[in-house]
Amino acid sequence: MPSSFMSRFALLVALALALAGCGGGVSDDPIGFVGGDMPRPRDYPIHGIDVSKYQGEVDWNAVASSGVKFAYIKATEGGDHTDAQFQANWAAAKSVGIPRGAYHFVYWCRPPLEEIRNFEAAVPVEADALPPVLDVEPTPESKTCRKRLEPTQTIADMRVMLAEMERYFGKKPIIYTSVDFYGAILSGGALNDYPMWVRSTKYHPAVRYGLQPWLLWQYQADGHIPGIAGKVDRNAFYGDDKQWRAFLTPNP
Repeated sequence: MPSSFMSRFALLVALALALAGCGGGVSDDPIGFVGGDMPRPRDYPIHGIDVSKYQGEVDWNAVASSGVKFAYIKATEGGDHTDAQFQANWAAAKSVGIPRGAYHFVYWCRPPLEEIRNFEAAVPVEADALPPVLDVEPTPESKTCRKRLEPTQTIADMRVMLAEMERYFGKKPIIYTSVDFYGAILSGGALNDYPMWVRSTKYHPAVRYGLQPWLLWQYQADGHIPGIAGKVDRNAFYGDDKQWRAFLTPNP
């Protein structure tokens, strides 16, 4: 391994050992998770979920009692679609004290500002909300938008959307990315000035994303949480309880 990777690896292992003694987190790793000597999901104490209409009606009281520390809620997709459960999830998560944020799923065949105007129309500006998220993934199976994504234009469109999100909500957005999108578009580091939420359901992110820093890790797509009848995505925050509290109350 290159020396830079070894340094990163050593830091990851050290963090895992420190976090493992904090308690909390998940009791079991996802079935089939391959960790090797890397930190596993249970080694991070702050865990959350992300939901959309596909989780149906959520019992947020039960979710809160299960130990979930945060939730990201799908708000919009493209230039004209709003998730059917967004408003109910947004209000109910807040009512039980779960920190929550909203995310927008990009449809690559609409103008970027049109997409974010749709997001802005659906999502309230609230001081206690988590930073907004731009969900960027390839959509090769879309029936209406099988656009081949070219890195230069895709990154330019993302910068427009991210800048408008930050202007409107007053918080630096987070980029959610899958391994294939990251490899094709983001691996060159063009948007490293934004925090990353990475998807890696079998390996620690360092295996798939190398030295890319990450803030959130979606480590499971078929999790089970009290209050949700079906499967749900589970996520970990990169940091301990103190760092999580600092994330929730950033300096003005």
